[in-house]
Amino acid sequence: MKILITGAAGQLGHALPDALRGHEVAALDRRALDITQLTAVRAALDAHRPALVINAAAYNNVDGAESDPHGAYAGNALGPRNLAVATAERGMVLLHVSTDYVFDGTSARPYHEFDRPNPRSVYGASKLAGEEAVRVLNQRHYVVRTAWLYHTVGRNFLHTMRAQADKPAVRVVSDQYGSPTYAPHLAAAIATLLETGGFGTYHLAGRGGTSWFELARTLYRELAIETPVHPVSTAEFPRPAERPRYAVLTTIQDPAIWLPPWEEGVAEFARLVRAG
Repeated sequence: MKILITGAAGQLGHALPDALRGHEVAALDRRALDITQLTAVRAALDAHRPALVINAAAYNNVDGAESDPHGAYAGNALGPRNLAVATAERGMVLLHVSTDYVFDGTSARPYHEFDRPNPRSVYGASKLAGEEAVRVLNQRHYVVRTAWLYHTVGRNFLHTMRAQADKPAVRVVSDQYGSPTYAPHLAAAIATLLETGGFGTYHLAGRGGTSWFELARTLYRELAIETPVHPVSTAEFPRPAERPRYAVLTTIQDPAIWLPPWEEGVAEFARLVRAG
């Protein structure tokens, strides 16, 4: 199958081509395709003629979105809307990647695909708007929600923790919970999902849940870093955008596609960064 990937310079965009080795893949970064421009989207689809488009492009500056809602909605709502319009016109399938931030984080259990979204930030609201555009405008769609994405390439929490390892101690928020997701694990799950033909909404994230504090401690153990990690509350680290306090993801879809436990992703990440 011929597949076009948008957002190829991002963490998931880096991981997808390896997971899709059995397919003919065209991977475009923002310089090659700005999805906020409908004319450019149509031209790219006509040039590459894919059977399926994976949208890994997004505006990911969670705090920046609070002061730049126009940019957030352009990248996270208008862009997916353009892809949905153009793929539907051409009879193409669209897989769109979304986020746990569409939930408010007040649940007492992991969120599944049929829980009601209620975003508490501009970023989350813009991502939900993108989901809704895809669902309305292209019936042949997958919406994949994931969380706390990281890879050996790009900027992410694990790299930030590695950079702070030379400090006498680090302080990490311990009252926010989610599902850390290793980008190659997500890419492999997406490849599996595409084989099902079961259009709809799916939660694909590292299995289980943890806090940022425990995630940092797990990383340091894997890397044999002895820097102490101290737990702090969200109130001690105020940010412009409100974070979901509890946004662990699970799935009740059929077929259910499970990623490896989140600890396995951290272990693989640590092995690769140790190897250089």
